[in-house]
Amino acid sequence: MRAYLKRLATAGLAYQAGDILAKGAALFTLPLYTRYVTTTQYGYAEALLTAVILLSIGLRLGVGEAFIRFYYDDGDTQRRDRIAAAAVVLTAATTTVAALIGVAFAGPLSRLLLRNDHSGTLVALAMLGLWSFTNLEIAYALLRADERKRTYMKATIADVVLTIPLMVYLVAFRHDQARGLLAGNYIASTLVLVGLWWNERDRLVAGLRRRADAPPTGMRRMLAFGLPTVPADASVYALQVADRWYLVRTHPGAAGLYAVAAKLATVVFVFVRGFQYAWPPLAYSVKDDAEASRLYALVTTYYVLATGVVVAGVTLFARWGVRVLGHAYYGSERAIPWLALGWSLYGLYLIFIVISGRARRTHVNIPAALAGLAVNVLSLFLLVPPLGIVGAAVALVLAYAAMNVVIYLLTRNLFSVGFEWSRLMRLVGVFALVAVGGELLLPSHGLAGFLLRALAWCMIFPLLRATGFFSPAEVLRARALAGGALRRARTGR
Repeated sequence: MRAYLKRLATAGLAYQAGDILAKGAALFTLPLYTRYVTTTQYGYAEALLTAVILLSIGLRLGVGEAFIRFYYDDGDTQRRDRIAAAAVVLTAATTTVAALIGVAFAGPLSRLLLRNDHSGTLVALAMLGLWSFTNLEIAYALLRADERKRTYMKATIADVVLTIPLMVYLVAFRHDQARGLLAGNYIASTLVLVGLWWNERDRLVAGLRRRADAPPTGMRRMLAFGLPTVPADASVYALQVADRWYLVRTHPGAAGLYAVAAKLATVVFVFVRGFQYAWPPLAYSVKDDAEASRLYALVTTYYVLATGVVVAGVTLFARWGVRVLGHAYYGSERAIPWLALGWSLYGLYLIFIVISGRARRTHVNIPAALAGLAVNVLSLFLLVPPLGIVGAAVALVLAYAAMNVVIYLLTRNLFSVGFEWSRLMRLVGVFALVAVGGELLLPSHGLAGFLLRALAWCMIFPLLRATGFFSPAEVLRARALAGGALRRARTGR
């Protein structure tokens, strides 16, 4: 198990590197953007960025997910190359057609989506983003399937290194506002995509040269697996779009505050994204069902532990992050803890997605996702009028919670996993005590408030130890790791 966990951690870190760099840079550049971009324009940009991801799910036809699932069924290199080439070509074709149609109808789409007659350029830039983002996701899927972590990390870091200066130039010097935010994101992604295609050119060309006696690529089987995931994945991601679009259309200024809250809470989403990319290849590569069951249970426990620590920290320190941005964005901190909790619940949902994928019963994802979407929409109508952006964030939490409950009920008979319920309950209890108790009882400003909250956050692991959460073997391993780190620090190695 330790080898699997180490593999998951190293892959997750590699896949997070670009996101960590991007989100870290965003925290420093966000004050610059909020100075030059109005809250309404910022809301437009963020709404289109999320809409691109939602549309991308449909255009991928589930091919990326199916490619990862079936990659380990056959060790034949030539067949893998043919599947990779077919996935790339199919996605390039669907995205090109969709982007051209979107550009042709940019004006009407602007009026429909943004209620603005002068944002056709924004929609056209979003179409470039739809094309580059969708194809880049498939290119990244090829790298993850081979666990080519170094190439993946280089590509994502290159994307960030190109994006940040371009966005700063367009926003701060050209004063392009939302146009600058979109153009900076998607021009850089297009360049990285072209670079990855060039890097993979031999493999893709070889995959397209199918011999007459070669077996089929299995694309029909992949589509049979992948297509049922499309409505489910789209419904899941729609949860992150519905709240923003609802605010854009009803409270444009609040949409900007909500977007900033989401930006500051993305420290959790970065972790979840790394887990999302690293977990399926590892989970599907374990052939023995009994071993997989033990691994899935242990990963669930450690996932809740890791994300719980981060969510508690975000809850306790959110106010200090918002104050850097200026008075215009005060109030956004109220939504940050709820968004962080919601995204952590999304990562938990990914574990059940792998269970249904392992059983090849991906259709069970659909009712779970639709239940979450229904809860989200209903909650938005009920909670946003009285609570504002907090209501939108709470609606997201309720939706992801509903999804997890439904998909657990639907998958528990497909593949048996002995979840560590006792340990999970101890985790929830300690995190609730620290995060909720600290938020309600400790000062919310000044150095004293910050230090007291930091002390409360540092008490998480001692409290878990006191509750008996850690097994004796885990305590011994932790001591060995700490001792090894101290020795290396002393010797300088």
